[in-house]
Amino acid sequence: FPVHPRKVINSNYSLEILTTYDEKTKILAETGIDYCIIHDFTLETSLLSAQEFMTNILHKQCNVQTLVVGYDHRFGHNRSESCDDYLRYGRELGMEVVLADAHTSENMNISSSTIRSLLHKGEVNQAADCLGYNYSLTGTVIEGHQIGRTLGFPTANIQVKDSGKLIPANGVYGVRVTVNEKSYTGMLNIGQRPTINNGTYRSIEVHIFHFHSDIYNSPIQVSFVQRIRQEEKFSTIEELTAQLHKDSATIEALLNN
Repeated sequence: FPVHPRKVINSNYSLEILTTYDEKTKILAETGIDYCIIHDFTLETSLLSAQEFMTNILHKQCNVQTLVVGYDHRFGHNRSESCDDYLRYGRELGMEVVLADAHTSENMNISSSTIRSLLHKGEVNQAADCLGYNYSLTGTVIEGHQIGRTLGFPTANIQVKDSGKLIPANGVYGVRVTVNEKSYTGMLNIGQRPTINNGTYRSIEVHIFHFHSDIYNSPIQVSFVQRIRQEEKFSTIEELTAQLHKDSATIEALLNN
């Protein structure tokens, strides 16, 4: 579905998404599948029972031969039917229904809730273990206050493309950066920059190592590798600058390992 079903049912529902529509289709394409069917989820769709959805949409419209269902997944109006029901409907339709086992990472069942919790804590490396890839943000480089360049660390300020995308916890991260179809490494900060302005505005800015080009208004993607520390308030600009030098050395060693 291009739009999350909960947003269709309740337009005011606030949901932090892990993958945007564009990211989903890109990830699926990279698996080598032949087709990806995009089905618009409507209020009418939400009223279908699981049996009606399997019969009218999956069987008649899409000619689905095998349906894979997560071990704890429920679908259909009010999610009132169970995996046993899906298996029975499948037999009636000549459709194989496969119930997938739970996948675990460090003794945790992998789920979107688990991944969201890890990202909210800044544990992006553990989130990557669950996802199978590094969590990323995509956006546009916008003009900032250019304070970073006065400290010797010019940054690209990022405006995230999708306002519903989950932003990881505040802090300093080692990231891999893609801009103008080229890849780089970088040091990214998420937060309010308390040493600079004590403000409440939450910014996302990345210092790209060994990079000197003008990329304003360019699309940019940052993939999170590891958070090295929380955001801190320093007593002086000099203390902040000294810490940035330490951070950059730590991150370059991490990403080049």
